[in-house]
Amino acid sequence: MRYARLCLALAAALFAAATMAAAPPPAAAPAAAPAATAAGSHFVVDPAKSSLQFTFEQAGAASTGRFPRFGVTLDFPGADPAGGRLEVTVEVAALDTGDKDRDDTLKSDDLFAVKKFPEARFSAQQIVKTASGYEAAGKLTIRGVTRDARVPFTFREAAEGGVTAGYMAGKTLVRRLDFGVGQGEWKATDQAGNDVTVSFTLRLTRAAH
Repeated sequence: MRYARLCLALAAALFAAATMAAAPPPAAAPAAAPAATAAGSHFVVDPAKSSLQFTFEQAGAASTGRFPRFGVTLDFPGADPAGGRLEVTVEVAALDTGDKDRDDTLKSDDLFAVKKFPEARFSAQQIVKTASGYEAAGKLTIRGVTRDARVPFTFREAAEGGVTAGYMAGKTLVRRLDFGVGQGEWKATDQAGNDVTVSFTLRLTRAAH
């Protein structure tokens, strides 16, 4: 039972690190925004319409959860995204898996040690165009451990009532043990899987720098 609780907790917080959140687009397809990307844009996340999701395996069964508090900024320089920048900050101490005991276990020193490491961060200063969209290459920091990470995503702009919105979606894989999330008995992967798939869709709004 403790392992089952841990799995949900691990996924929720790991998701906190990586990157990013889900906001379904409006029912009616919005009109395309006027060539905003051509000149470059600065976007910030709309938290009320964004969310993060994670999927993991526990004893062969797939489970899904979410992480509630995070910040995202995206600088998109235009037709050539090479000078783009993506910053994601997650408040690990605010994780919520729907179970207080599980949350407390995840926040403990053997796992995310939130008293010492209250935030996780992804910082990318390179964005490249790919066949299916874009990829942000940068550094992912969880529990004080920093590693290279690549996050593929799609991005589009839309004009909504005079406001330019951006929609960003994608998924990536995080291995919890790469970041020391799992000390002592929690290093075992027979019940609590090492791989966590993080998926996200974000609604962002254009803002001044």
